[in-house]
Amino acid sequence: VQLQASGGGLVQSGGSLRLSCLVSGSITPRVFSLHALGWFRQSPGQQRELVATIRSGGEPNYADFVKGRFTISKDNAKATVYLQMSSLKVEDTAAYYCNAVDPRDGTFYPRWANWGQGTLVTVSS
Repeated sequence: VQLQASGGGLVQSGGSLRLSCLVSGSITPRVFSLHALGWFRQSPGQQRELVATIRSGGEPNYADFVKGRFTISKDNAKATVYLQMSSLKVEDTAAYYCNAVDPRDGTFYPRWANWGQGTLVTVSS
């Protein structure tokens, strides 16, 4: 499985960006539709953290620090997951990655070992 995230860039505080992540390789759109998916982010010197998830049926879940600002969605036919980010803050600056996720112990764990390159989001003040 290959994960290709895109859509990052430089934006001013308060601005918006839409990230996309194409899942390709040995996965069909039908199989893609059966996976729960998530967006993660990692800032320099920090551990990777979960930002948002979307279950196979479309139910979203968000980390408290992005609730009300970010929206996760997916297009099964395109095997693509999206992250619409609004009201961006300087602290949202990070590399963003997508992955399939497995719900366990009240949280979600990444499924695939290959994270891809991610996409860098930089928010300026």
